[in-house]
Amino acid sequence: MGVLTFKGGIHPDDKKIYTKDKPIVEMSASKEMVYPMSQHIGAPCEPIVNVGDTVCVGQKIADSSAFVSAPIHSTVSGTVTKIEKRRHPNGQMVNSVIIENDDLYTLSPDIYRRDGFENLSKEEKLAIIREAGLVGLGGAGFPTHIKLNPSGKIDCVIINAAECEPYLTSDYRVMMETAFMVVEGLRFIMNIVECDKGYIAIENNKMEAIKKMKEASSKYDNIDVVTLKTKYPQGSEKHLIYAVTKREVPSGKLPADVGVVVQNVDSACAVYNAAIFRQPVLSRVVTVSGGAIDSPCNFRVKLGTSFTDVIENAGGFIGNVKKIVMGGPMMGIAQQDTDTPVIKTTSAILAFDESEIYKKEKSPCLRCGKCVNSCPMNLVPLTLAESALNEDFSKCLKYNILDCIECGICSYVCPSERSCTQAIKIGKQKINALKKKQGGK
Repeated sequence: MGVLTFKGGIHPDDKKIYTKDKPIVEMSASKEMVYPMSQHIGAPCEPIVNVGDTVCVGQKIADSSAFVSAPIHSTVSGTVTKIEKRRHPNGQMVNSVIIENDDLYTLSPDIYRRDGFENLSKEEKLAIIREAGLVGLGGAGFPTHIKLNPSGKIDCVIINAAECEPYLTSDYRVMMETAFMVVEGLRFIMNIVECDKGYIAIENNKMEAIKKMKEASSKYDNIDVVTLKTKYPQGSEKHLIYAVTKREVPSGKLPADVGVVVQNVDSACAVYNAAIFRQPVLSRVVTVSGGAIDSPCNFRVKLGTSFTDVIENAGGFIGNVKKIVMGGPMMGIAQQDTDTPVIKTTSAILAFDESEIYKKEKSPCLRCGKCVNSCPMNLVPLTLAESALNEDFSKCLKYNILDCIECGICSYVCPSERSCTQAIKIGKQKINALKKKQGGK
């Protein structure tokens, strides 16, 4: 099939050398565990425990009756000490359940039960996935039980193993260490959506992972491991689908509209754990890296653990810390401090020193066209950014601002150091708020 790709994009220094050969280390949880009620796209959860309650590992502590939502579970045993607003990694103050960890890790009787899966009805399988609190662990956080129940026919599932952002190696280590779980998770996903073709798509800067996944999937004729060109944003759903299948997802449509479901590597493992053991999402692999981290590494971290403790386990900060980011450097969220908890979508914690922060004075747009040539969505970022700043929303919509995936490339390549992505992102938020106010029109 050769090396697959799409038009546009960039290839920054991947910076993966710091952690790609660092095996995943199981990290101890914090003494005080914080569980924000919003850890996914959709309606936030409401606590179903009270202050003073004793909880177990795997016990559901929050849920919602909303269609687009997913429950939250305790990852330790202990006592609920507070229910109050705490800082979310997105910067907002969010209602949270605080649990004092008793270090006993007493298990809930509802998990680690091998009750069978494949012979259940589709509705029963989706109920198990929902009860496990599964969401996309690649960063978006869309509830998995909804994604695996599209209205149309699905004819292929793609495991997104591109991991195209610099520094990130959590998916790579999962493939290197638990390839079997990735493949079996993919098979469970294919079983749920009732399709018989699966792909595992990996960039060609991860040849050892490609080898591992080919070995793990070799006995299944309906699963192909395909090689992607190393390029950002190769892991974007629409671009990944085009690279693998040559199908274009139309503007305003979803992957399911072209017969495809895409899931992240760690999400596939989470599906496996839910199907086999009825295990909810209790932990995830987090890459801790950057020039301001003493010992870059990959941890398996229990959800609710503080960023501070994760960083201390990586040797702490060194030098002059200039910026801390949750996620990748291109699409991640800058942090005010480290007094925030690891949530379901925390793929990485990066700390940058001065040498990694590119500083240049902003200047007027040169009309050089670099942002246009590099935009993977074939948009005109310079026009969109100017229109958004001027709140000319009709022009924004004319130039398809809502198709922007906020990949950050336009800001990255701009020689005038203009914050195009930020302007477009704010413009999208304002347009969506206006649409909501007008009843979705």
